[in-house]
Amino acid sequence: MCTALCVVLPFAFHTIPNFGSVFSPMHIPALLCGIVCGWQYGFMCGLIGPALSCFVTGMPVLAFLPAMMVELAAYGATAGLLMSVIRTKNIYADLYISLIPAMLIGRILAGLARAFIISTGEFTFALWAASYFFKSLPGIITHLILIPLLVIALEKARLIPARYPKK
Repeated sequence: MCTALCVVLPFAFHTIPNFGSVFSPMHIPALLCGIVCGWQYGFMCGLIGPALSCFVTGMPVLAFLPAMMVELAAYGATAGLLMSVIRTKNIYADLYISLIPAMLIGRILAGLARAFIISTGEFTFALWAASYFFKSLPGIITHLILIPLLVIALEKARLIPARYPKK
């Protein structure tokens, strides 16, 4: 389901010019999959989702695909791994302690992939910071609000088990 969302969400967001690149809709299913399904599934969703989207819709463009696959695979794996080991007894704390490092690690690895594999010699720290943090700040904020709300909604709807069941 999350891998399919990696195709559908960007397609919908990109109907409005620059909306997709600012809000990074493909990041949502990769992070959500890692948190809800575990690091292995989050990793695979992050790896397969961008490739499937590229070949079905043409987004992301082939030149950015490797860096995006690295970024989203890191998101899903890190968020899922952290969610499995962090137990603060507060779901919101667990979610944010898992999401924030996952988003940082994914952006760092994507920047490294872009600098050393794709754009050797042309990719600077300033360009990385501008493209992975400043331009995508609305998306980062949206993800930090939306993903915890989605996880709580899935728990309340009993579509996923409660992390801290009430006694």
